[in-house]
Amino acid sequence: MSDLKAAAARALACLDLTNLNEDCTEEDVRALCARAQTPHGPTGAICIWPQFVSLAKPLLAGTGIRIATVVNFPSGMEDADTVIGMTETAVADGADEIDMVIPWPKLIEGHPQEAAAMVRRVRKSADGAEVKAILETGMLADPGLIRSAAEQAIEGGAHFIKTSTGKVPVNATLTSARIMLEAIRDSGEEVGFKPAGGVKSTQDAADYLALCDEIMGEGWATPATFRIGASGVLDALLATLDGADEPQTGEGY
Repeated sequence: MSDLKAAAARALACLDLTNLNEDCTEEDVRALCARAQTPHGPTGAICIWPQFVSLAKPLLAGTGIRIATVVNFPSGMEDADTVIGMTETAVADGADEIDMVIPWPKLIEGHPQEAAAMVRRVRKSADGAEVKAILETGMLADPGLIRSAAEQAIEGGAHFIKTSTGKVPVNATLTSARIMLEAIRDSGEEVGFKPAGGVKSTQDAADYLALCDEIMGEGWATPATFRIGASGVLDALLATLDGADEPQTGEGY
């Protein structure tokens, strides 16, 4: 249990506590901000829809919890000028991090360079906010396409590469995580990694931390370089830290 507790503590500090439900309300966001301030310390960030950023900003002031939001989400195929406008508005509202979906269908069609171009534009418009590029690995599926997507996102200047939106049938997997971490390692760039969707138990979180330790070296995975995108795993992490049984996991992000 001590090893699992240590993993739970690491994971909690790296958690992007998420509500990207279609029916999310202001009350839900207030509750999310409160949940992120746990008895075992704050989560790394919350991840919410753009329209709620200005609401969350004062609620998290002084907590150290960052605010992430999403653009070009979840399709990856919105008009570029619209995505840039959303990015600029989100940053003006107080977003610290922009989780953007790359135009992954273009990779499948044989136009990978469009992913780098979109990341480059979003990073420029983010005005210092960190950019996490979502590859949608479950839809790319092919290891070669996942590797290409990771390389294009890194070339475009992404601060993090992220597996998934959580809105498709297959989200984060250890297989796709390995491909992405190896791309980061081989690039020589300082780029972080975020698995998202499907991380539901403390053991799930521990498995991703162990993979980071294996590929990137022990101590690499900190909130500055590693995040977990999840809504349900917080209860599991807190239960582990309290020495209690984990709750039954459900479906969702």
